[in-house]
Amino acid sequence: MLPWIQLDRATIPGEGGELRLKQRGAEFSIMLGSTELMNSRLSGSEEALATLSCERIAGRKDARMLIGGLGMGFTLRAALGVLPADTTVTVAELVPAVVDWARGPMADLHRGTLDDPRVDIHLGDVGALIRSQKAAYDAILLDVDNGPDGLTRASNDSLYNHIGLRAAKAALRSNGVLAVWSSAPDAGFTRRLREVGFATDEVNVRANGKRGGARHVLWMATNR
Repeated sequence: MLPWIQLDRATIPGEGGELRLKQRGAEFSIMLGSTELMNSRLSGSEEALATLSCERIAGRKDARMLIGGLGMGFTLRAALGVLPADTTVTVAELVPAVVDWARGPMADLHRGTLDDPRVDIHLGDVGALIRSQKAAYDAILLDVDNGPDGLTRASNDSLYNHIGLRAAKAALRSNGVLAVWSSAPDAGFTRRLREVGFATDEVNVRANGKRGGARHVLWMATNR
């Protein structure tokens, strides 16, 4: 078996954690310490995050979508595959090196999506961007941690508590969708979504789509 090769490392702004980009043949992995955040072999649930969100906002003119976390670009690529030409997709990425990796060693994975005219890259904290907006988005997609807690950095907890969820609700337009990816269920997060007024569904999806893999959870929460 081919060995893993570390291609680069990048400090997470603000709190000093470190991401590491690794490659083994055609396979890529992004690590946080000993935890694998994402792997290029597993894309099904990230793609479902996009496609299910797009289904819920289908038919809206000049729709605006915010994606929190660029990662390996699977969510962005899936969204662009179904969204019309008049859509604007903002991708908020905290770690500038992740954008560099998308244009460099992982360019084949991203397939030119960063150059799509519908895409705007925002280098910064997605939480701060959400808090600065009012009725701005038809959909907000969050895939910045392995679930609704601050894994990549502790301050991300504020995305998933009552205050953060109210901010997301305020940033959404009427009947807008907040979609959150997780590696596992979280009953407390489901309860918080409903407590702040979201109509909430939990969807179980496979890590590798129809080909199987671990079960992941997507929360699809509608701003009523």
